[in-house]
Amino acid sequence: MAVHTTSAAEAAAPTTRERILTEALNLFAQSGYGGASMRELARRVGIRESSLYNHFSGKAAILEAIVAEHGPASSASRLEEVRYKQLARQPAAFCRQFALDLVEQWSDPREHQFQKVITAERNRVPGIRAKFADHFYAREQSMMTDYFRGFALAGLVSTPDPRETARLFAAGLIYIRLEHYVMGAVPSPRPKVIEAIDRYLAFFLSLIAAGDDDNKKRKTKGENRGKAAPD
Repeated sequence: MAVHTTSAAEAAAPTTRERILTEALNLFAQSGYGGASMRELARRVGIRESSLYNHFSGKAAILEAIVAEHGPASSASRLEEVRYKQLARQPAAFCRQFALDLVEQWSDPREHQFQKVITAERNRVPGIRAKFADHFYAREQSMMTDYFRGFALAGLVSTPDPRETARLFAAGLIYIRLEHYVMGAVPSPRPKVIEAIDRYLAFFLSLIAAGDDDNKKRKTKGENRGKAAPD
């Protein structure tokens, strides 16, 4: 009896759920949440309309799943990755990695579609605004604050308030996004964005006295040991 083995192509192929979310994002961006129908979504995915309900309870559940995978949710998920945890004692490298990952996220056409959808629909769909603003932004902010608190306790940065430091870091990056990806007629070229990122990082890191990470490591450890950084 022949044994079927899963090929690399089959393993890499998107699942039905992933295809539904991809097509739903396209449809919501084109027609708006209110103008999108489950029938049209099923047609785009290539399945029966009734089959959509094997994966999602309805259109609102699909939108919630999209919100859970893009924007601040994706940033928060990255902060949980091993590659970020390995930078827990390298503030300069951490900030640069986070900023560069955001540039990649901002450059993704799916992110542009998501921002279009969430801007138009977050006030119209019950629960979406609260989930987007309170849950995902709060999660991202909390995790970012934890990183900066760790930097402060290790004597790697100087800040009286890790939470506000994290907010300041994020605010500068948000402004760069507005300037280079939102306000203009077309997105800025990547080199121009990277130049803006580098300039901002140099300024921000100087504010919190986060110099070269290797030099910081050579300083006496435990300089701030026992001094609790405020929330």
